[in-house]
Amino acid sequence: MAIPWRHCWRWTTGATSTSVLETICGLNGRSATFAALSLRGTGAVAGSGKERLSSRPEDTTSIGNYILTSRHKSRLLYPTQKPCCCKRIHSDAKLKDPFTLAQKDLNHLYDDIKKELFVSKSELKSLCDYYFDGKGKAFRPMIVVLMARACNIHSNRDGSVCLCRDLLPGQRSIAMISEMIHTASLVHDDVIDGSDKRRGKTTINEVWGERKAILAGDFILSAASMALARIGNNTVVSVLSQVIEDLVRGEFMQLGSKENESERFKHYLEKSFKKTASLIANSCKAVSILVNSDPEVQEIAFQYGRNVGIAFQLVDDVLDFTACASQLGKPSATDLKLGLATGPVLFACQQFPELHAMIMRRFSTTGDVDRAWQYVLESDGVDQTNYLAQSYCREAIRQISLLRPSPERDALIRLTEMVLTRDK
Repeated sequence: MAIPWRHCWRWTTGATSTSVLETICGLNGRSATFAALSLRGTGAVAGSGKERLSSRPEDTTSIGNYILTSRHKSRLLYPTQKPCCCKRIHSDAKLKDPFTLAQKDLNHLYDDIKKELFVSKSELKSLCDYYFDGKGKAFRPMIVVLMARACNIHSNRDGSVCLCRDLLPGQRSIAMISEMIHTASLVHDDVIDGSDKRRGKTTINEVWGERKAILAGDFILSAASMALARIGNNTVVSVLSQVIEDLVRGEFMQLGSKENESERFKHYLEKSFKKTASLIANSCKAVSILVNSDPEVQEIAFQYGRNVGIAFQLVDDVLDFTACASQLGKPSATDLKLGLATGPVLFACQQFPELHAMIMRRFSTTGDVDRAWQYVLESDGVDQTNYLAQSYCREAIRQISLLRPSPERDALIRLTEMVLTRDK
């Protein structure tokens, strides 16, 4: 049963500040319009009482009309609020730590991956094991594990929560595959971008060279494909194959830009879906397919992953301006140096039109990166991008709240706050 999040807040002036989780549960006048526009691609009709969901990734970007009309910071952009019923309903959500709940299923994740990547040639083994050292956040497999359990509990008809919480073997494999695909994409990205740091350590392409790095990424993908085939479900194979196509298309989109402001932001959000959110969304959908044939449940899983994934990328783009290199594990201002105009830059361009020419030439002229950096800091680009991430998290919460209550469902709600407040 859906929880009426958007009706659970009374907006007031002068109220005390609240947690991010509480903030993203409510909307006010102008903010509601913004969220409706930014989430229009989901097919939800505000106030209709019915939701028509669409999984088309390109629909996630229909926010151009709002962006073009919000050239100045609104005093209502960050309204304070007074909590009402939803704080009582979901008071337990704060107690469900996602990592703790998923820990049992993640304990042997990297060992299992290394078994999939077993080869006799020592150098190739060293290349493939390099990022699977157990020091990663395992963010994607954690979401997959929690979504699998939440869907298992939702789909169980006899009410025995304990018996249905354990993962199916195929669901466990999907969690592992999601981390393998993600890591392979990082290896390839570092070659394309010429990066020398990743997760606080020297990149594979810097240690072993670009050719061997490309081959290592290819080998990880091939091993993930073999594991995927062994699941034996053609629909799951099709869903996760879409992820690899999206990764390639997203990388090509990143190489280009758009002249028109509205098209540029749409292009940016669609690229963010393909490069980041598609893996999370389709992995969540895949684990739901294995336990539930209901397309609506599968769509809930997909939409949660899509919205959390886009929010994750928006926050990542903000951190490129606000976090130091030691926090990120990679140099800051990386995107500008690569010629990429992310959310904070695109919002800043509305206040500083000088950025338009820099964006079109991909910050290639001497001094462009420093000037663009300064314009972003002087604008409300970071704040607007953070607020956009909050709107996507609102929709993620709305979607996952359609599932039957469970600790895992509440942990996925809690996860949205962690996405918004992370510092690396």
